[in-house]
Amino acid sequence: MNRKVFILIIFLMSISLIGIIAVQIYWIKNSIELSDNQFKSDVNAALIKVSENISDRELNDFYDLYSGLSENRDSITESELKTYFYQQIDTAKQETFEYAQTILEENYKFPVEFFENDSIEFKKLYSKEEITIVKNIVSDRDIEALIPTESFVKHKELVSLEKLLLNNQSQIMYSRLPILQRISNQEITLNLRRELLQREIKTPFKYGVYNNDFATKLKSGYFRIDADKTYKVPLFVNNEGQSEYQLYVSFPDKKKYLLSTVWKILVPSMLFILVIILAFISSLYQMIKQKQISEIKTDFINNMTHEFKTPIATINLALDAIKNPKIIDEKEKVLRYVKMIRDENKRMHAQVENVLRISKLEKNQLDVSKEKQDIHDLIEEAITHVELLINSKKGKIILHLDASMSEVLANEFHFTNVIVNMLDNAIKYSNDAPTIDIFTENTSKNIIIKIKDNGIGMNKNVQKNVFRKFYREETGNIHNVKGHGLGLAYVKKIVENHQGIVFVESEKGKGSTFSIKLPLI
Repeated sequence: MNRKVFILIIFLMSISLIGIIAVQIYWIKNSIELSDNQFKSDVNAALIKVSENISDRELNDFYDLYSGLSENRDSITESELKTYFYQQIDTAKQETFEYAQTILEENYKFPVEFFENDSIEFKKLYSKEEITIVKNIVSDRDIEALIPTESFVKHKELVSLEKLLLNNQSQIMYSRLPILQRISNQEITLNLRRELLQREIKTPFKYGVYNNDFATKLKSGYFRIDADKTYKVPLFVNNEGQSEYQLYVSFPDKKKYLLSTVWKILVPSMLFILVIILAFISSLYQMIKQKQISEIKTDFINNMTHEFKTPIATINLALDAIKNPKIIDEKEKVLRYVKMIRDENKRMHAQVENVLRISKLEKNQLDVSKEKQDIHDLIEEAITHVELLINSKKGKIILHLDASMSEVLANEFHFTNVIVNMLDNAIKYSNDAPTIDIFTENTSKNIIIKIKDNGIGMNKNVQKNVFRKFYREETGNIHNVKGHGLGLAYVKKIVENHQGIVFVESEKGKGSTFSIKLPLI
């Protein structure tokens, strides 16, 4: 796939993913905001109802007192009237508060334009209030004149006005009482719980009653105002819409409650977002992996073609030489060319076997039987296979076999090939005469084999990928060192099959150290 096309596809997929996630997040956020607005609306409605309930209860208390006085008009004494209805004595302020209210009536006519010489008669009722506050004085006012008449109480047309008058009387009388005498914590708690439950708000709450921003003793334990979680409503609102007291209600677990109300939408949305992200990452990973595999296979084919091209050309030259009449009669030359053909054929066969071997390892089809082996013996055996190669480059191998325990369960053939491959790499990737040090040492339960060279070394990125199948470091010319990226992949597979691990430590220009850690018997 063209690099530009690949980048464009990734860019478009990324934009699409970001767009889908943004829409999902916006939708979730919008759902939470709607839930928050609904919560605010329900809480405000509940608080208004609580305030109304408290005011109605206070008015009902006053009405009960008023009704008793009206029904017993003839028998009630002046003292009782002063004590219970029209007079309140504040001992703290040394004040006597007296209240009176009378009803005035006025008849008037309203002309009707639709009919000639016709009109509608109306009766207007309104009240007149008298309030007196004196110091330690009881007025001699004619209380009798202030008591509502029986006809007034029973007259159905005056019911609404009667309530208005009672409300005015109760507001004036109760407004002089301390807040703790007008309402209790229990009443507030029961009212709040009932009204909130009616609106299906089932989250803990705390409340506090304030007198013009000053806290009172009416509160539920420790209470503080939080702008995001606290709502308020005025208590004991007068006819002018004013109030000295405010009820603040806070919901400490508001966010948790709001999330719980939308979890049926939130959880699937988050799940879908996660699935989309995982699918995108997986697709991206597979695309990158397939691109890498495609590039690696192309390099592998080029390398294998190069590996086969040389021996095939050598074989063809040897055959042409044998067919030469001048050479065919010379037995020594013919045998030399035949040996050359056999060696190149073995070389091609070894390359094919290497590919087949790694393929079988991938499919777990390679038979790797294990027996007790001495690692030191396998190392010395491997050195014999590369001895001619190391001598041709005027290099040397130095042994530091310090492990006192060196017996492991291993396959002699395959583990010898592991050491040979690592030594072969150390020789190939050395620009000068290679010097290879082989170390062995013991830990409590393992033996560690280290093969250190003075070669070209590797950077961090190459170290991460060096054991991957078909991987070869890009050096500008992929054929400057022969091979097809299967040697170290084979090493890793065989070592892991022996319950061991292999890793590399390297620095560019300063050589590499390959280490194998195997369990002892």
